[in-house]
Amino acid sequence: MEEFFDIYNRDRMKQPRQVRRGDPLPPEDLHMVIHVCIFNERGELLIQKRHKTKNSWANLYDVSCGGAALVGETSQQAAERELYEELGIMYDFSEMRPQLTMNFTRGFDDYYIIESFVDVHTLQLQEDEVQEAHFATKEEVLQLLRTEQFVPYFESFIHLLFEAKTAYGSVKNQ
Repeated sequence: MEEFFDIYNRDRMKQPRQVRRGDPLPPEDLHMVIHVCIFNERGELLIQKRHKTKNSWANLYDVSCGGAALVGETSQQAAERELYEELGIMYDFSEMRPQLTMNFTRGFDDYYIIESFVDVHTLQLQEDEVQEAHFATKEEVLQLLRTEQFVPYFESFIHLLFEAKTAYGSVKNQ
């Protein structure tokens, strides 16, 4: 089944056209990608190992889930869909905004950071997307990153994700 994405301009305004997954984007066209980072009560991050046949970052560990927003989806709707598709977890993002948004060459990465009880033994992994999932400490994630077993995020970004799990915004509360 073909997937289509909405196109955005650099000001994140949706444009009146779409693109099919895999088709080249003109330089001025951007698309939206979401990521969900689930932390447990011990401050560990739920990580997943991407399927060995994925086009990008195959066989590497990544944050809890992620993917491109499809035509007509808001960032929140894409987060709900991806989390359910990849891990079988239902979560309501309708009242949330992304904790972080990072620009990349071809679009916008929205990161949702939540703390939730998840029993990894009951996850329903999407067979063609996810090989396995488990909770990991920051040190374990950094070790996987350093040994090239994790999607190659900047180390400082991993530190930021773990800090952002307990704070909203970029200024410490007084």
